[in-house]
Amino acid sequence: MSAGTYTPKPGAAPVGRMIAAQAVLETKMLLRNGEQLLLTVVIPSLLLVLFSTVDIVDTGEGKAVDFLAPGVLALAVMSTAFTGQAIATGFERRYGVLKRLGASPLPRWALMTAKTLSVLVTEVLQIALLTAIALALGWSPHGNPLSVALLLVLGTAAFSGLGLLMAGTLKAEATLAAANLVFLLLLVGGGVVVPLDKFPDAAQSVLGLLPISALSDGLRDVLQDGASLPWGAVGVLAVWSVLGLGAAARFFRWE
Repeated sequence: MSAGTYTPKPGAAPVGRMIAAQAVLETKMLLRNGEQLLLTVVIPSLLLVLFSTVDIVDTGEGKAVDFLAPGVLALAVMSTAFTGQAIATGFERRYGVLKRLGASPLPRWALMTAKTLSVLVTEVLQIALLTAIALALGWSPHGNPLSVALLLVLGTAAFSGLGLLMAGTLKAEATLAAANLVFLLLLVGGGVVVPLDKFPDAAQSVLGLLPISALSDGLRDVLQDGASLPWGAVGVLAVWSVLGLGAAARFFRWE
């Protein structure tokens, strides 16, 4: 057989095709994981329905769902980009999956890109479901969809950086505990279901700088009040994105 006549031709596939295949695999693995679905879909949906139909927290004037829907959308982003990704990546690192993938033809930056695409696909499904539930509960959103999209992308970048930083520096068990603890703390203190003005003034100034608070309040400014792009929230999320992704790139350990 003459040289160059092998079928199929040996060699790595184009990077774009490898990223797409890995992103599909990552998404399927996430959607098949019952614990991940509980965190990313069931809990946000139950919170939205419960707090919208039962007068548990005073959300101010207007319908409760108008206040809650933007916050629950922010919670969905955090649950997928931060909590879910941190736990999944942490255990992949522990079991040597990342080490083996890092030795494959798929570049490491392409693996991170595939994970990010998987997160974005999952978030689209989450947002579609939560939006349908909120509309059924009487939600009346306002504002520019492009402003909403920018806030969601920045929020995803911020939480992804923090999640990868945690997964790449802590042991898997520590990541599991810390990610769930942070999720619970930010659920209560991040303006998701409890307005920040219910906290003491000193605490409000600190809580307002958290990425979940910036994303919740930013989405609320647009979707509830019909405001233009909230530059304060954009700035906070941009800073968290740069710091989180930069730290993850610098300190992430593959083994």
